[in-house]
Amino acid sequence: MARDASELAHRLAREAEAVCRHYLSNGKRQGRYWLVGDVHNTPGRSMFVRLQDSPKGLAGKWTDAATGEHGDLLDIVRESLGLPDFRAVAEEARRFLKLPRAEPERVSPARRSVAAGSQQAARRLFAISGPIEGTVVETYLQRRGIAHVYHGGSLRFHPRCYYRPDEHLPTETWPAMIAAVTDLDGGITGVQRTWLDPDGFDRVRLGKAPIDTPRRAMGDLLGNAVRFGVADDDVLVAGEGIETMLSLRCVLPTLPMASALSANHLSAMLLSSSLRRLYIACDADAAGDAVRAILTQRAEAAGIEAITLSPRLGDFNEDLHIFGLDALRAALRMQLVPEDVFRFLLLSTAVA
Repeated sequence: MARDASELAHRLAREAEAVCRHYLSNGKRQGRYWLVGDVHNTPGRSMFVRLQDSPKGLAGKWTDAATGEHGDLLDIVRESLGLPDFRAVAEEARRFLKLPRAEPERVSPARRSVAAGSQQAARRLFAISGPIEGTVVETYLQRRGIAHVYHGGSLRFHPRCYYRPDEHLPTETWPAMIAAVTDLDGGITGVQRTWLDPDGFDRVRLGKAPIDTPRRAMGDLLGNAVRFGVADDDVLVAGEGIETMLSLRCVLPTLPMASALSANHLSAMLLSSSLRRLYIACDADAAGDAVRAILTQRAEAAGIEAITLSPRLGDFNEDLHIFGLDALRAALRMQLVPEDVFRFLLLSTAVA
């Protein structure tokens, strides 16, 4: 049975996009991935399926960033149809594979260089963007409760950043916060774009532009992060969102931090060889719980002390916005080790 399952999964992987279009019809292709809400074909973008083999993984492998679940295309066949056992899954997979398939698309040299081109485009976009001071980026962050933006040059502003809703609609332009994604050596491998609404701030969009996907990343993200502070220091706080980490920087402006941009990327973030203590600032949800377990295991296997920082609400930006700076400082003082309370909290307060 195991050999049969492996063979079926391999054959399905050759037709990964066709499988996704058939069983995950509520999703859509974006680059080398198929994005959908979950393995049950719920609309959304939390789950991604790799459509092509790459050095980072095999075609057909999928991960749900919201839950930490992962699997292959046989799991998708089973869960999307609610099939009871492997026999039924295998029968459905064989039926699907007998359907006529379109001729495979030839991969040109230009297509092979898409990843490299995406990194180059990311570096160009960051280079032509300007400081955030006095711009809608600064206003957006201030309205999220981040009064002092200790970003260390990782954030920039572009007044007219291109946004393409999909391949059938014309390109739009919106002001955007541009965040540099870097490797451990400080080299830019990608950027995250957060398109902003220049006309106001509401409770639904929280200042982001009124578009379907106001956040998009480009370039090489896996293992890398948006970094605030020295990447090779011996202590680091790692978390998901940019706003979450900047909220913590309001209290701990000298403590190096890294935003991995998503739960899945946080669990796979590369750790510096000089690191001896890692604080994991996870969101208070199922994905955060899964990431904390994975990253703690990875850190401890590398001889790094791992400590969880827990928000009172959904994340630390919510805590800052609702409870204020003094309450966040008091909460963090209880969670940091005494050495770091003195080094990063008390000294930073004295300097301020």
